[in-house]
Amino acid sequence: MTSPISELSSSAVTPLHELSRGSKLRRWLWLLFLVYVMLTAVSIIGSGFKLATAEHARTLFDFASNPVMGLIIGMVGTALIQSSSTVTSIIVAMVAGGLPITIAVPMMMGANIGTSITNTIVSLGHVANKAEFQRAFNAATIHDFFNVFAVIIFLPLEIAFGLLEHLSGLLVTLFSIGATSEVTGFNPIKAVTEPVVDGLGGLLSILPGLYPGIFKILIGIVLIVVSITYMGKIMKSLMVGKAKDILHASIGRGPLAGIFSGSVVTVLVQSSSTTTSLMVPLVGNGVLTAKDIYPFTLGANIGTCITALLAAMAITGPNAALALQIALVHLLYNVLAVSIIYGIVFLRNLPLDLSYHLSVRVADRKILGVGYIAGLFFILPLSIIFLSR
Repeated sequence: MTSPISELSSSAVTPLHELSRGSKLRRWLWLLFLVYVMLTAVSIIGSGFKLATAEHARTLFDFASNPVMGLIIGMVGTALIQSSSTVTSIIVAMVAGGLPITIAVPMMMGANIGTSITNTIVSLGHVANKAEFQRAFNAATIHDFFNVFAVIIFLPLEIAFGLLEHLSGLLVTLFSIGATSEVTGFNPIKAVTEPVVDGLGGLLSILPGLYPGIFKILIGIVLIVVSITYMGKIMKSLMVGKAKDILHASIGRGPLAGIFSGSVVTVLVQSSSTTTSLMVPLVGNGVLTAKDIYPFTLGANIGTCITALLAAMAITGPNAALALQIALVHLLYNVLAVSIIYGIVFLRNLPLDLSYHLSVRVADRKILGVGYIAGLFFILPLSIIFLSR
């Protein structure tokens, strides 16, 4: 009998109505198992970070003490992994293990920029046809420009006033969890993940020094990458048809409907990259315009926050409130960015206009498209790291 994983390799985006009842059930069960693996991995990373940073936290975080460096780490890490869900889940786990919120907030911002590389790469699939390529590149880079503008607005505010840190801290307080208090009472997630975390800790306890913590971090990162990758594939196979229906139904119903629909679709497929990449071919082929999919793209930014919030549920103990706080930072950042950039008239069309002008130039000289991707996501941030050293 074939496993859900093997089924995905041949039919990753099979519509829900074409799947047999047994196949649907296997995929839903496999999805539940992968959610469990992700939650366990978050706990493993948090535990490993506590071990690895026991007496060395200050030295370990010195390299990212500059908010700009934190931004770049989040950006490059997400561009390499091509999943903001993965990176934000890892950041939540690191905060639970001792990473200061002040460093983690710019990392979350960087993850937003890094995730937009995927749909920009997808647009290169239209490179053979100049008109299609121009439209596709225009649609893809709206996401880039929006996320860059969000950082330009909010990073200085965060550095100067700690805006997101304070707002998220206030929300945590309203949820009756003090900033440093320990969550008490029965926690079902802890009950099912703790045996695995403790068992792994026992196996690694024979290693000397910091190695148990380092190996826990590495194992947790691998498990998060694998679980979220296959969660995305299963969710796409179950929901991609429904996602397209929601997309088409939202077009023409106003920006709020588009933003809401983009959020819902991203929650369904567990990937903002998937949501935005679904739209690029539609614009490239002339079915929709870049202006049509703009609100949908913004909704994808909000919908992707569900993964970090889910990861925060796996955290217990003294840093549980901090883990929840950084997950709420991600949500607040995206909601405020959409409210300000799309809500203020003179800012609203800037991402559209800039992406259009860039796409016209890239369509004429296609090598500029490759240069843009390499420059924005890798050369510029790595150059800043090099110069800072």
